[in-house]
Amino acid sequence: MKYALIAVGALALMLGLTWILTGNEFFLYKFFAPKQEAVRREVFEQTKSFIDGSIRDIRADQISYIKADKEQKAAIASVVLHKIDGIPEDKLPPDLKTWVQELRVKQATPEVKWAK
Repeated sequence: MKYALIAVGALALMLGLTWILTGNEFFLYKFFAPKQEAVRREVFEQTKSFIDGSIRDIRADQISYIKADKEQKAAIASVVLHKIDGIPEDKLPPDLKTWVQELRVKQATPEVKWAK
């Protein structure tokens, strides 16, 4: 009987330790996973493929901007300025850099007409 109680106690202790270690692993994952994902995203945003894709999207927006009317130009400009925040300006081609600077000036001075 004594050995049976010791065996049951040891089994309960092992199950308890397993549960604590598994729970600890979960809590460690819960703490470190968001930080790890943030670092992964920062690294991805610096890759050539991300920057090239973003530049392609902004070029498409530039074409849409040229074809748009006054109200649409204001909306497209707002979207482009939001997209451009994630891209280092030194990675932009000169023509896009100039266009983005023009959009920033137009957005900063509301009295400037959007229609060119």
